[in-house]
This record gives sequence, structure tokens and C-alpha cells, in this order.
Amino acid sequence: MAPISKECDFLVIGIGSGGLAAARRASGQWGAKTIAIESNRLGGTCVNVGCVPKKITWNAAAIAETLHEAKPYGFNIKEVAPFDYKTFKHKRDEYVKKLNDIYARNLAKDKVEYIHGRATLLSKNEVEVRLEDGSKETIRAQKILLATGGHPNIPKIEGAELGITSDGFFDLETMPKRVALVGAGYIAVEMAGMFHHLGSETHLFIRHENFLRPFDPMIQEKIITEYERQGIHIHRNSSQSKIEKSDKEGWLKFHYADKSSPNGAVMDIDCLLWAIGRSPEVEDLALSKIGIKQDERGHIIADDYQNTNIENIYSLGDVCGKVELTPVAIAAGRQLANRLFGGPAHANDKLDYSNIPSVVFAHPEVGSIGLSEPDAVEKYGKENIKVYRTDFTAMYYAMMPAEMKGPTSYKLVCLGDEEKVVGMHILGTGSAEMLQGFGVAVKMGARKRDFDGCVAIHPTSAEELVTMK
Repeated sequence: MAPISKECDFLVIGIGSGGLAAARRASGQWGAKTIAIESNRLGGTCVNVGCVPKKITWNAAAIAETLHEAKPYGFNIKEVAPFDYKTFKHKRDEYVKKLNDIYARNLAKDKVEYIHGRATLLSKNEVEVRLEDGSKETIRAQKILLATGGHPNIPKIEGAELGITSDGFFDLETMPKRVALVGAGYIAVEMAGMFHHLGSETHLFIRHENFLRPFDPMIQEKIITEYERQGIHIHRNSSQSKIEKSDKEGWLKFHYADKSSPNGAVMDIDCLLWAIGRSPEVEDLALSKIGIKQDERGHIIADDYQNTNIENIYSLGDVCGKVELTPVAIAAGRQLANRLFGGPAHANDKLDYSNIPSVVFAHPEVGSIGLSEPDAVEKYGKENIKVYRTDFTAMYYAMMPAEMKGPTSYKLVCLGDEEKVVGMHILGTGSAEMLQGFGVAVKMGARKRDFDGCVAIHPTSAEELVTMK
């Protein structure tokens, strides 16, 4: 073991969104001597291969969608060249690199020492770091935060390595002609929409009848129907048996079975993307060496205050598997830093994990906060739940023929005689921005009559949420 080379109050392993927030708050606001370790690019999944480049790509897909919908409004737009994905991709990369640089400057501004290396726990207060040049150093810390995030899974079937994951999506230099996506969560659904609207023939393979299964049934049913209307090929009850290289350069033979071909079929594709879930990034931490408990999927077990079972070691973000969303990790990181270093006034600070809003950047967008209708019924009993729902065509589609009109659906799940809103689920254009405001109301405990008491903004889709009967 290398001799102790550095000592600090707070050592943060993993500088994604949560680790960065905790490190900056601990050092910049509370003056704790803080060291931050990251083995990859600053910003973690969200900045580099997640939320940020995803949303930029979604914006491009939405623009393509709008161009297609412009004709009924009287615009005759002649395409003089196809979408220049390569130029778009490199501009997107430049933007991400700029964010990496901003994060580095922010760490320096808040006097956080940043080390690029791979960390391994030696004890509850010591960590060995393997640096880029192969050398090692040992850091002693009073408190250690594990915020290492996660990584995409690849199935154990023949030829699976020929596919890519959501990480590899952002390395593509061109849009594929025919893509197969395997998965039924929000990553698969979002990327299927982006591939489709940017010109790829898109096939989405799901294990069951619907995707987005943790979401309210209204969301599941409406989105899958809309994706099929748009021309995305949904392969239900599917399984994959083998992937092999095709005689045609750059293409693959994808062996699968689905509801339509239960005895098996083969599809020629030039891109395969696995979106079958993520696992915690814990491989090199040596958690078992000091006895840190993990669940059956490998996530670090942490309580609501982000404590692990080992004193002075904390964990948050995707590596814990609680609510795998960037703003959750950021909020948890700041609250933890407040509690550890902010003095008596912050001794009980922690993140409230209830009623966290989330969105899916599908086409159209989906927003959700609180309980789905089935979950509310299971928790409170059917007799105590009242549901308000509306399905309509947004005014945006007024000039379009029936076959071009997209859905808009909203649902409020209310509890008891007070009709407290315990779940809100929305689907349609603008849902992501809309949910942030309504999320505040739900978090505050709004009742149906509070929604009704707000005067509608007309003409908007959102007004339907305050006029439902």
C-alpha cells in the first residue's frame, strides 16, 4: 500500500451530478477540505451520455417532426439536402466538452481538489487511487461519499457485443438505415422516437405487451399506440437468441422471436442498441472488503440520510438505485453536504424522496408525479380513489388531417373526500415543461378543488388540468 499522500475532510468518489453537487456544497459553502475523484469525464452519465446530449438530439428529432407537420399550415419546405447528422453530432460533442470544462472550473472555484483516477476502498477512512500514469496514491478522509453512478447492461447471448448501448448511441457518426432497439424503459422509448424522426427505420423489441410499465396504464397504452401510428415497429413478447455479422459490411443478422413470429425470425440491421437496464458502477470499489452492504442487484444500500451501514461512508445517486434521476442525485448531494458540514441548523437535512416528478422525452412527451392509478388503489383502496381523466386533440393539430393528429391525455388520481391529488399523469406536447409547475402544487398537497380554483389560461392544453369534471 502506498503511504498516505493526502488527507481531507470529505472525499467524493464519482463526479457525476450528485458527487459534484455534494463536493461543491461541502467545500464552497461550508469550507470542508474536499477531494473529488473521477475516472471518466466530469459530469457523469447525464452530461456526457445521458440527459444533455439526449435532449439536444430530441430537439433535433422534434424539429424534424415539426418540419413534417408544417405543410398543413401552408408551408412548402423543399429539402435541398438530407439532415447532416455528422455535423450535428460534432456540434453536440463540442457543447458537452464545454460543459466538462465548466464543471472543472466550478470545482476549482469552490476549492475542490480534483483527481482523475480510479478509486478503491482500503478502509472506512482510506482510499487508494490509481492515476492515469499507473502510479498510486492513498488518501485518508474523515468522510467518504460513493457516488459512482451506473453503466448500461448487455445481455449474455451470442454476439451481444456486436450491439451498442445508450453510451454508444452518442458515438454514432451517421444515422443507421434500420435499427433494432431492445428494451421497454424510458431510454429505449426515447431513443426509438429519436431514431425514427431522424430517418431510421426503427424496430423496438419489448418482452411484454407494453413498454414504460412502471408508468400509469394510460401512459403505456397511449404512447405505444402513438408510436405505431407514427410508423415505429413494435415487436411484442420478444426474445433474442443470437446476433452475427452479415455478409454485407457493417450489417448484422439479428435472430429473434416475437408475438408475430413465435418460432423465430432473422432481421438484417445496421445498428443494434441494448437498453435493457443499468447496473451500479461498483466493480473496483472493493465494497466487500470493508463490509458495505449491497442489495441483490448490487446497489449500495443507503438510508434516507444517505448513510451506508459503515460509519462515515455515504452513498447517493444511481449507484444506490433509489430514484435514478439527475436532479434527485443533485438534491441528495446538497442535502448530505449540508447535514455533514453545515452545523446544528442542518443536522437533520435530507432529501424527501416522495412525489418526485419525472418525464420521458418520447414523441409526444410524458410527465408523471405521484402514484399511478393501480398503485393508488393498492395503497388506499379503490373506494377511496377518484380518477379524473381527459383525452383530446390539442389545438396545434387543428390544421392537420386526422392521420397526422397526435394524442393528448391527462389524468388526476385523487384521494378521499378531500380529493388530495396523489398522482398526476400527462401526455402530449409540452408535458415536460408543464409538469414542473404542477409538480410544485402536488408536492404541496394540492386538492382537486385547488386545481379547479385556478383560472384557466386559454387556449392551452394545460387548461384541461384545471377544468376536468
